[in-house]
Amino acid sequence: MKTKSRGVTAAGHDATANAAAEILRAGGNAFDAVVGAFFMACVAEPVLASLGGGGFLLAKPAVGRAKVFDFFAQTPKCQPNEADLDFAPIEVDFGSATQEFHIGLGAVATPGCVRGMFEVHRSLGAMPLAEIVAPVVQAARDGIAVTAMQAHILNLVKPIFTATDSVRRIYRRPGSEYQFIEIGDLLRNVELADIIEILGIEGEDLFHRGEIARLIVDQCANGGGYLSLADLNDYEVVIRDPLIVDYCGARVLTNPPPSAGGPLIVFALRLLESANVKELGFGSTEYLDLLAQVMRHTNETRARATSDTDSSCPDLDQLLDDQYLQALRRQLSQHALSMRGTTHVNVMDELGNTASLTVSNGEGCGTVLPGTGIMLNNMLGEEDLNPYGFHRWGPDKRMSSMMAPSLVLFPDGREIATGSGGSNRIRTALLQVFLNLINFGLAVEPAVGSPRVHYEQDVLYVEGGFPSAEVEKLLRRYPEHRLWDDVDFYFGGAHTICRGSSGFEGVGDRRRAGVAIVL
Repeated sequence: MKTKSRGVTAAGHDATANAAAEILRAGGNAFDAVVGAFFMACVAEPVLASLGGGGFLLAKPAVGRAKVFDFFAQTPKCQPNEADLDFAPIEVDFGSATQEFHIGLGAVATPGCVRGMFEVHRSLGAMPLAEIVAPVVQAARDGIAVTAMQAHILNLVKPIFTATDSVRRIYRRPGSEYQFIEIGDLLRNVELADIIEILGIEGEDLFHRGEIARLIVDQCANGGGYLSLADLNDYEVVIRDPLIVDYCGARVLTNPPPSAGGPLIVFALRLLESANVKELGFGSTEYLDLLAQVMRHTNETRARATSDTDSSCPDLDQLLDDQYLQALRRQLSQHALSMRGTTHVNVMDELGNTASLTVSNGEGCGTVLPGTGIMLNNMLGEEDLNPYGFHRWGPDKRMSSMMAPSLVLFPDGREIATGSGGSNRIRTALLQVFLNLINFGLAVEPAVGSPRVHYEQDVLYVEGGFPSAEVEKLLRRYPEHRLWDDVDFYFGGAHTICRGSSGFEGVGDRRRAGVAIVL
């Protein structure tokens, strides 16, 4: 008879979080639970998670060293003529900011999520996979009611989710021919349910070598995409050591190169080591100005340290060069201080296992594979993943990403797992959560819920909630700015959990309707 297991999970949807919680209750461990949560997210959060996407898992087993499973997108092996590609721009309007993405089969990179989930389960899981995915299959067949947040996300990317007949058929209102799905409607994906069920029984080869692989290749060959059977056959999960930095008495473990998010967060923390962050005071003009300057230096240093024209990951040695960091610290001390679709899941269990998972489908390519309910990614159409221009990537290389599932370890034994969605806002969201936890000593809930800033391309973005007098002084120094009245989806979704002497706690970031469940 299976025994119940205590633990905690936080995710971007109640169905995703509940999938993890139910697996823990059934006796599964944190890694079983995070795999189940991923598959449920593909049903409940279809813009943010897909079998056709990629991601990263930072795993800290109860016994053994922490490791990162890299199953992010890989560039194709061959580059056909650009004139033959299906590749088109669309614009997403966040209200106070817009961002351009590109869709079409020419934007699809080799996906890794299926192989990644199977590798995690093989290495660290305990429950049979068919048992893990059974509730997901039922949910996809029965349908999940569209929440306000999912309706908001779907409407943001409506040009993608109405781009072709294949996708319109899934995301139209039940019983309607033309209306787009709305809050409260049941989102069913029976074809996806069938595929997940078969994967749970037959294994990953269905996707990488079997019928689905052939469907992907045929669709790309006939519709203007890159992928070949060799791309799918040869895809491998890469297991890496996490990138580790000690900062103000805490130890941070995060995503290492070739991803960019973790190294850029570490650079920012190293830059802030000598700053009196706590003394400046949270929300003060001086603190917010310091954050903006650190973000500016981080953006500039990323460009300086990124030497390969087909890479978006900075060279770690250049990025963390001591002399360069010292020079930037001096600049900060002399500075007049008065002057893509991602989702994240964390799981901890009572055995001591921790799983921190971030996945993305980009925004999706706009086309669904026939008979599968799967929309492939548009990673080759993400500007932040292709900083030197589209179609200039080197063949058969693991793509870089801003995704940075992370752990923070404190001297008192507390362990905090976090990560975020939010495209190129991921690293700035996580940086501020780390500072809230480490420098300001905030508990998990206020550390996640406090307002944030973001600085990019000479524009300062500011969430509502900071003291108005401090914001007014700040904006005099940043004439190019965008303001929100409240915390907002734009600034990421840093769902976070904690294991400490008093037990488990967790918080779902309300920016993305996050849910936390303590068992």
